[in-house]
Amino acid sequence: QVQLVESGGGLGQAGGSLKLSCGASGRTFSSYSMGWFRQAPGKEREFVAAISSSGDSTYYADSVKGRFTVSRDNAESTVSLQMNSLTPEDTAVYYCAASPRRDSGSYRAISSYWYWGQGTQVTVSS
Repeated sequence: QVQLVESGGGLGQAGGSLKLSCGASGRTFSSYSMGWFRQAPGKEREFVAAISSSGDSTYYADSVKGRFTVSRDNAESTVSLQMNSLTPEDTAVYYCAASPRRDSGSYRAISSYWYWGQGTQVTVSS
């Protein structure tokens, strides 16, 4: 069982930056791949970024590649999402999630993730 709590959301300006963090409970955090997803009003939840259990591999949606960076600290049981060059299209509720799978083809699929945080709102003004 893993419990996830996101923090760091809020209001940002276009072209600015925000950093999201996700803290995890449980002793096995380092065995989980971690992902970030987002859901805008009226839209389906979509993949944003993921990081392997060791932190050696990262994956990004095309829409955020080059602007967002995912990282993790297994000693602190945290995963972060640094978001730069924000646009209004980045406005959404952001969720962190934990997956026991390690195959690279699974990171983008919502169904791969067993545990989810409650989400944190990110609003980007133009």
